Amino acid sequence: MTGIDADNFARTERTALGDTLAELGPDQPTLCEGWTTRDLAAHVVLRDRRPDAAAGIVLRPLAGRTAKVQAALATKPFDELVELLRHPPRLSMAGFGPVDRLVNTQEFFIHHEDVRRGQPTWRARPLPRQLGLALWVRSRTAVRFALRRFPASIVINAPDYGKLRAGAGGPELRVTGDPGELTLFLAGRQRAAEVKLTGPEELVEQLRTKRLGV
Repeated sequence: MTGIDADNFARTERTALGDTLAELGPDQPTLCEGWTTRDLAAHVVLRDRRPDAAAGIVLRPLAGRTAKVQAALATKPFDELVELLRHPPRLSMAGFGPVDRLVNTQEFFIHHEDVRRGQPTWRARPLPRQLGLALWVRSRTAVRFALRRFPASIVINAPDYGKLRAGAGGPELRVTGDPGELTLFLAGRQRAAEVKLTGPEELVEQLRTKRLGV
């Protein structure tokens, strides 16, 4: 694979995800509702290797075909799926370092945590500062878009990294955590993310249960 360097956290998180999947096996729960570790591995392989079928990940009318192809991939032996996940094609988004970092850093961090935090004994892990910075930079624009209609003035605070504001205005609601925890929270994993929410109780609960994904 070309274009990989020491700061390519998309690659390091992909490798760590493969290791965690291999350790846990195919039938463990994840944070992705209805998905086992086998299903999540098949999703990643589809995204890497079947761009013709991956559009349904984001386009609801095509979701049926995506689900069908993913289910077929999931019938492969689990160790084969994990090896396919570990070694994406050269002619894919993962095959060129700058593109890999841009489109896969959050993706693989989130899915690694989907697997880790799906287990009852999970613990938060310290992140390298450069990974924290990469996650923070990639969240900023998407957060403002995802929360643009939320009925509050939301302050997203990552101590030592920065702050940003989002929301449609109104009472202040503050979300505080490190970039990894904020990334998970804003990707719809609110219940599993270790963040602190302060503000009106009804808005806090609304944000905790809002369908998010950035």
